[in-house]
Amino acid sequence: MPHSNLQQEIRKKQPFDSLEQEAILNILRTSDIFHNQFGRLFREFGVTPSQYNVLRILRGEGKPMPSLEIADRMVQVVPAITGLIDRLQAQDFVKRKRCTEDRRVVFIEITAKALALLNQMDEPELNLHQKLIGHLSAEELSDLSRLLEKARTSLTTDN
Repeated sequence: MPHSNLQQEIRKKQPFDSLEQEAILNILRTSDIFHNQFGRLFREFGVTPSQYNVLRILRGEGKPMPSLEIADRMVQVVPAITGLIDRLQAQDFVKRKRCTEDRRVVFIEITAKALALLNQMDEPELNLHQKLIGHLSAEELSDLSRLLEKARTSLTTDN
C-alpha cells in the first residue's frame, strides 16, 4: 500500500493500524493546524479563541444570555465559563446582570466595545476561512461537513 500524505507529513515509517486511525489522525492534524492559524488571528486582536466564541454567540443571539447557555453553545468545551466571562468583563467586552426573578442566574451582555471589535475581525476571519479551505468546491465543503457531522454521531448515539 502506498504511503498516505499524512504518513509522509509526520514521517511515519509503518502504515497506520487502520483506516479509522488514519482518518482520526488526519482530523486531529488538520484541527491543530487550523486552530493555530485562528489563534494567531485572534491574538492580533487581543482575544483567545474561546473569548471570540463567547462574543460571537452573544452577538448572534442579540440579547443577554445566561452563562451556562453560552457554555452549552461553545464550539470547544470550556471547563471554567465563569473565569472566561471574568476575563471578558475585565476587558470591557461583556457585562453581567443578575436575573431579577432568580438571583442565581446571571445574564451576560455584549458591550459596544466588543461589537466594534467583532466588526473589525469579521473580514480577516472570513478571509482566513477562505485561505484554509477556499480551494475546496461547494460540493466538497458540503461533503466534508456532512461526513464530520456523521462521524460525531457515534458519540451521541452510544450515550
